[in-house]
Amino acid sequence: MSINLDIRLRRANKIYYEGETISGVVQISSPTEVKHEGIILALEGLVNLTISNKNVGIFEALYNSVKPITLLNQYSDLAPSGKLPPGVTEIPFEFPLICPKEPRVLYETYHGVFVNITYLLKAEIKRSFLSKTVTKSQQFIIQYRSNQPNEKKSEVSFSISPETLQKTAKERIAIPRFLITGVLDSTECCVTQPFTGSLSIHYTEVPIKSIEIQLVRVETCGCAEGYARDATEIQNIQIADGNVCPKVSIPIYMTFPRLFTCPTLITKNFKVEFEINLVVIFGDDYLVTENFQIVLNRSS
Repeated sequence: MSINLDIRLRRANKIYYEGETISGVVQISSPTEVKHEGIILALEGLVNLTISNKNVGIFEALYNSVKPITLLNQYSDLAPSGKLPPGVTEIPFEFPLICPKEPRVLYETYHGVFVNITYLLKAEIKRSFLSKTVTKSQQFIIQYRSNQPNEKKSEVSFSISPETLQKTAKERIAIPRFLITGVLDSTECCVTQPFTGSLSIHYTEVPIKSIEIQLVRVETCGCAEGYARDATEIQNIQIADGNVCPKVSIPIYMTFPRLFTCPTLITKNFKVEFEINLVVIFGDDYLVTENFQIVLNRSS
């Protein structure tokens, strides 16, 4: 006997805000009558923290800090034991999206490597021991409400040359001469708006092979007793290929990927921060990287 179980939300984009009510229906369809031992629906919101293998030595110090953090944990009995008629049955539900205990806030949905913030609805049709229990999960997204826009964004100018690199005087002698200047429109960015700026090559002794923009997440798990900090690449975009003409403005344009980024988040147990790397690869494969720390928000 085939039983189809589905969770259908009222809101098609599945995006909700703290303080709202999430509602929908649990839909059950079967060609024949279904006998069950009860139908339940659970609402879960969790922050899952993990530690990379290179940090296993401090695992004991971090044990209490890497336990999952519960943001939502609600449960509803949708139907007592009984029978469902053939065809389609829809059972409505609703839950308030409020975190009742510490940290008393719903963090924005985020899918990282060592930090994951997820929200799920889980439906279950209990069956007798001779029949298989039917389950279904549905993920939804929590977002922060947009804040007021910043009054004025400040540009950040930069200059890259052998003198600006963190090298010894002896090492700088062996580096080919070059000068790259540019400007970032802002290091405080809205996650729904592109990261923009421009750069230009003034001169270079060695031809340039490629110029790339790299988005990096920096995830920190831990507390005062110890912490693990890991940086991983989210995406890499090439903005110039080959030896570009000198003194030509090259635009910088990068959109932030949904779910893999979120507003910068700093709590007592974990942090989610972001950086931009400007990577210049010369023809002899010599690589120069300039790092910029950025702050993400959700401004209107």
